[in-house]
Amino acid sequence: MQRPPLKHCHECGKAVVYRLPDDGDTKPRAVCTVCHTVHYENPLNVVGTVPTWGDDGAQVLLCKRNIEPRWGKWTLPAGFMELGETTAEGAARETDEEAGARFEMLGLFTVMNVVRVGQVHLFYRARLLSTAFDPGHETIEARLFTEAEIPWDEIAFRTVKETLERYFADRRRGEFGFHTLDIA
Repeated sequence: MQRPPLKHCHECGKAVVYRLPDDGDTKPRAVCTVCHTVHYENPLNVVGTVPTWGDDGAQVLLCKRNIEPRWGKWTLPAGFMELGETTAEGAARETDEEAGARFEMLGLFTVMNVVRVGQVHLFYRARLLSTAFDPGHETIEARLFTEAEIPWDEIAFRTVKETLERYFADRRRGEFGFHTLDIA
């Protein structure tokens, strides 16, 4: 589901047309018919964490969604990055908002390009400091799962499933890597 095309200028509110800008750009852009502002439409960043519990990281925290899309499905705590924050800050904010978890941020774990919807998903590993959770309004329930307990058929997004699969594969191997993936 691609984002709908821009219809109005963000500067003056007038109509835009898609054409090659006069500056030598090689891609059609939304150009205002009145003030000639060129609008660049870029991917959105989705940031989140893989919060784990225990010295061996055998349990992963998942959140049951209380919002659309995919209401009632399970996901890692994640959401859209905000202006003025780093990817790690955004991932930490989302984990706090969705799970109310106390945690320590670890390294970047997965970066996935979801070109068809104009998004890039980035997940960091995180070590939980407590099993007390205080989920926000976007979450029905926040709960720990072992790999065998994860409701794989109830995972909300492919990027979450791919991240979880890589997490548990790396855990079995005893070494965590960095993973990139293009989601078709």
